[in-house]
Amino acid sequence: MELIFATNNKHKIREISDLLDNRFNILGLADVSITDDIPEDADNLADNALYKARYVHERTGMNVFADDTGLEVNALNGAPGVHSARYAGADRNPDDNIIKLLKQLEGITNRKARFRTVIALIFNNREYLFEGKVEGKIIQKRKGTGGFGYDPVFIAKGYDNTFAEIPLSEKNKISHRAQAMKKLLVFLAQQPVSQ
Repeated sequence: MELIFATNNKHKIREISDLLDNRFNILGLADVSITDDIPEDADNLADNALYKARYVHERTGMNVFADDTGLEVNALNGAPGVHSARYAGADRNPDDNIIKLLKQLEGITNRKARFRTVIALIFNNREYLFEGKVEGKIIQKRKGTGGFGYDPVFIAKGYDNTFAEIPLSEKNKISHRAQAMKKLLVFLAQQPVSQ
């Protein structure tokens, strides 16, 4: 089954590919010659994911899924949230985002946070949404070299190491994206093979 994942983010494609069996052939945007920077200016994760999926579906006619992820910090009233990728500016610099986040949390003891992912799927011209989240906390300084985005400062509940310190195989068991993706895969597994 061929599906487009509406992203050029190689980290995301790798994470998702590790979760899939050989029944699925995942194509990135580059594989279908879409090089546009698809806008993400909605005020919530679901609308951003839907917009990206619709954008690609309209141009290809193929089954497609798109995701949007946000880091929601309790002490910051849910920020950076839907603006996570561009938190420190339009250039989407992960290092700058972390610097800004840690600066805003200086002196704050409540460091509870969650990662939340919403996946929008357009399958046979119908739209579906799948959500995953993982609770945790933001630590005071970066730890680890793996992962991407805010992974070096996020520790999931029940863990001692950041997402940047644990192996990808372990992260894929508990992450927000993995949870949303597993719901998507359950849905796809229920579809006839000819789809």
